[in-house]
Amino acid sequence: MKYFIFLFTFCNVFIFAQPEIPKLTMWANDFTGTLSKSELNDLNNRLKTYQDTTSTQIVVLVISSLEGYPIEMLSEETATKNKIGTGKNNNGVLLLIAKDDKELRIEVGYGLEGAIPDAIASSIIRNEITPEFKNGNFYLGISNGIDAIIKAIGGEYKAEDSDTGSNGEFPFLFIIIFLIVIFLIARNSGPMSPGGIYRSGSGSSGWSGGSRSWGGSSGWSGGGGFSGGGGSFGGGGASGSW
Repeated sequence: MKYFIFLFTFCNVFIFAQPEIPKLTMWANDFTGTLSKSELNDLNNRLKTYQDTTSTQIVVLVISSLEGYPIEMLSEETATKNKIGTGKNNNGVLLLIAKDDKELRIEVGYGLEGAIPDAIASSIIRNEITPEFKNGNFYLGISNGIDAIIKAIGGEYKAEDSDTGSNGEFPFLFIIIFLIVIFLIARNSGPMSPGGIYRSGSGSSGWSGGSRSWGGSSGWSGGGGFSGGGGSFGGGGASGSW
């Protein structure tokens, strides 16, 4: 699976402009106003307590839209820039939710890939989070996801039998081929920047992260805030939709 993620990332680097990566100052960050202050406060308290107890950092980020940027790239880049997890253990997890796109991803640090392999991350998304999202219960879906991630880290969460079979690499190959074709078309007919990255015109609906103003997340009353510990990521995790 990681081989295809590498190809996916390689192709998209040439197609999409680099977005602005948000600076995360809390464990639970909501830039959409979906979660109430009390809900954010509860999530932040739980995640801070878990970090203080275990050193493992689990961070939640809710944004409105990816605006065409691949969620796999944005999640890894966000987790890496914010250095989620400790440098010693690489024990960080990012739960990224793009609400308007109805996409989400669990990004797993190097040190937790054994505890949360792709099949487990996929199971958590499909069985714990998205059923609540489909009903509009975003706080409950996020809360269930956090609980499941913590159980997985502790070896207490098991994927269903159907989750441990095919990992979806074969259909993903067709996506890679499609992206390669798009890249070749863009290279031959579209405007290219000097660095070789395709830049769309001002009329496109691409990512506008360069001018985006990331707001803060309200609801935290515990003092202080989140600060990354130097964790590293390599594409482990799973994506889903609802």
